[in-house]
Order: sequence, then C-alpha cells, then structure tokens
Amino acid sequence: MQRRANSNNKKEQGLAKSRAAIRKAASNRNLSSAIININSNGSSILSSSTIYRNPTAFFQSYKEMEKRFKVYVYEEGELPIVHDGPCKDIYTSEGRFIHEMEHGNNRFRTNNPRAAHVYFMPFSVTWMVKYLYTPDTYNLTPLKQFVSDYVKLISVKHPFWNTTQGADHFMLSCHDWAPHASRGNSFLYNTSIRVLCNANSSEGFNPQKDVSLPEIHLYGGNVNPKLISPPPSNLSRPFLAFFAGGLHGPIRSILLQHWKGRDSDLRIYEYLPKDQDYYDSMLWSKFCLCPSGYEVASPRIVEAVYAECIPVILSDHYVLPFSDVLKWEAFSIQVDISEIPRLKEILLGVSEDKYLMLKEGLRAVRKHFVLNQPVKKFDVFHMILHSVWLRRLNLRVG
Repeated sequence: MQRRANSNNKKEQGLAKSRAAIRKAASNRNLSSAIININSNGSSILSSSTIYRNPTAFFQSYKEMEKRFKVYVYEEGELPIVHDGPCKDIYTSEGRFIHEMEHGNNRFRTNNPRAAHVYFMPFSVTWMVKYLYTPDTYNLTPLKQFVSDYVKLISVKHPFWNTTQGADHFMLSCHDWAPHASRGNSFLYNTSIRVLCNANSSEGFNPQKDVSLPEIHLYGGNVNPKLISPPPSNLSRPFLAFFAGGLHGPIRSILLQHWKGRDSDLRIYEYLPKDQDYYDSMLWSKFCLCPSGYEVASPRIVEAVYAECIPVILSDHYVLPFSDVLKWEAFSIQVDISEIPRLKEILLGVSEDKYLMLKEGLRAVRKHFVLNQPVKKFDVFHMILHSVWLRRLNLRVG
C-alpha cells in the first residue's frame, strides 16, 4: 500500500511540474505566433503560423507528454474483439490506434501499471458490432453487456479502476454506436475518457473529459494516391464547392434540396456521375462541403485536409477533433445549418486573402491528420495521445 502511495505521489509531482511548465509557456506572449513545423528527420522547430490556439503552450505540452506520459494497456480479453480493430475501412482510426498501442515501437506504453498515468481498454466496438450484433435488430444490448463484463473483469483483477472510478481509463472507437456501447458501465460513460469519432455534445459527449477522434477512411489501408500530393497552390481550381453523398440525415436533405443540380459553380450531387472521379472533384474545388450524416463525424473533413480543399463544416453539436489546441477557423469554415440557402453567397464572400490564408493553414495542419507507419512526431496517433494527456493533466488523483 505504501509503495502504491509513493508511486502515485511521484506521478502527481511530475504532472504538477508539467502543468507549471505549460502555464509558463502559455504566458510567453513574445512567442505567441510560433508553431511547430516538422523537419524531414522528425525533429521539431518553431516558425510562424496561426493554426494553434496557443502555439507555445501546445509545443511545451507536447514536450512534457514525450518526457513523462505512460500508458498501460490491459492484457485481458481475447481476439478478435479485444486487442484488434479495423485498419482498412471507414473505422480505420480505431484499428490503427489499437494496433499501434499493442504492437508499435512507441515510447508511451509501459508494462508496469503502477508507472502508468492512464489505462487503455483495447476493445473494438466495430468488431463487437461484427461479431455480437444481430443485423437489423437495432438491439445494442450485447455491445453494452460486453463492455459491462470487460470493466468488471479488469476492476476485479486490478486495483486501478476502483481507485479513480475509471477516471484515468480510456476507451477508443470510431464506430457510430460506440457512445451507446459505453453505456454498458455508468462510470465509463460518465467518468472515463471516451475517445470517439461520434463526438456529439447533444448526446452525452463531454469535451472536458472525452476526446474527438478524426474519422479517416482508408480504402485498402492507404491514402488515395491523388491526395498524397495535392496540386500546387497557384493552380486554378475551377469549381467553387463540391459534395457527393447519400441522403443520410436531416442536414444533407437540406443541402441537396437547395443546391443539388441547381448551380454549376456548386457541384452538389447525391450520386456522383459515373464519368467523374470523387477525388479529382475535391482537388478541382476551392471548398469541400462536409455535412453530417446520421451521426456528426464525416471522413470528408480529413479528405478535404489532404486535398487542400477548404472544409466547410455543416453540422450541429459536433466537437471537432483536437480543438483543444487547433484553431479550426484558421483552416476551415463553419456554416450554420440555417444559412445553407445562402451557401453560395457565403463562399463567394470569402476574400482571396482569406482563402489563401485558409489554404496555408491546411498545409500546416495536414501533418496532424496523417496515419503513419511507423508513427511520426505530431501525427494523428500522437495528437490522439496528446488529447488524452491533456485530460489526464486536468485530473488530480490522490
């Protein structure tokens, strides 16, 4: 018991030092315009940009994370639902993170649970749906029951869950039903850190403790080659805006009702014509519309970042990924749903100077949304961990 107390005291003292260093950096106004760029060798330097809320605070926080942060991954549970996840479809973010924590050569995982600041529960809600859900029943009880059983297993076998009622534990999932699955344990839902693509603040997502996970759709596990190297910035983009997608949810209904096939500048489709390529259309457009479907998240946002096509966020109650540190207005536009009838007017009202500034922001922020193998500094894996790190910093464990 004494050893556990000493271990906790040492961790908390280290976190207190990190908090003090971040506060000091945040108040350094002389460097308030500085941000991180990544050299080819993965090292970091400071230069000017505007994509961060407080660049020096973020940079210091990231350094503190690299220096201190340790994650324990529970070994309980069996394949395929635990210790695995999808890596080649719309839920790629889920599988790739689990795989990196389980098998990657990163500095954050520890095999000593008493040295850990947080505890990762590596179950896959996507695989729960695949293996436990009966199609067309809309009965999510088996998912919630699995989560309930898993939390019971680790809480009986280990002391760490009960010490904080799960506040220093986290789950991660990109599946739409992950928030429902997390209801299998009330402390997981209300207290633990839930890293979710379905980050809907009107449905229980709490930005103070939960983390918004980018939805990244990698067909076959790779970024489409056309998005790896977008056209030069000085190349003209002939279309004002582009969207193609099914009639899912009320926002898309409004968008298609007002703009589908009505204006040659706004290439708005429910079904993309067979003679057109989806990614070419993004690369030829100045703005890419990103409306929510039945759930708030959309892989179009990350695709638009890759294509350097300004994302136009059309969503209610969506907490955007990494918004603790990223200033989304520096590389995207948010349009209220009520303003969709004025969409063309709003986009035409973006000055050339602002458009170029947004494009520059997209180029700067891209590195934070890339899935690398092996992982690299400041990429999406590290940004996810940094979001979890921030929430652990805000937690005082006695």
